[in-house]
Amino acid sequence: MWTTNILMNNMVVIKLNYELLLMESDRNNIITKEKPLRLHDGRIKGNKILIRSDMSIIRKSCVLAEELGHYYTTVGNILDQTDEGNRKQELRARLWAYNKLIGLDGIIRAYENGCTSPYETAEYLEVTEDFLSETLQTYKSKYGDGIEFGKYKISFNPTLEVLPK
Repeated sequence: MWTTNILMNNMVVIKLNYELLLMESDRNNIITKEKPLRLHDGRIKGNKILIRSDMSIIRKSCVLAEELGHYYTTVGNILDQTDEGNRKQELRARLWAYNKLIGLDGIIRAYENGCTSPYETAEYLEVTEDFLSETLQTYKSKYGDGIEFGKYKISFNPTLEVLPK
């Protein structure tokens, strides 16, 4: 998912990932509210998502993406992470979020826009550095040391590197 720039009255209005995710939630009749949660950054039950209100908007977008990942990919209560089936569902929800906010195409776009560090890449993609790091670790587990994507080779080992093929 990418920031959408909309021209209004000759001013560019930036729509953040969080706002776009909220709009997606609305379109799918998912009720999303911000609350002063204590134990979790986000929670989902049925079609209701709670997001901790005292986080940055970038962190909220990462949390909302994961909660939407749960909505679209998991079934039942998976809080017990000692259960292998629950762990698999958790990973599936996180992968959905990683692909939604970053994806291999996002890594390429960040490279094409001159991002050379994890900080610059996370800032460009509007995600936290932790979210980016978790994404890259997951992609390394899924794709191995690297993958060819379009006209590029993306390497995950030892660090992220994008090279033309």
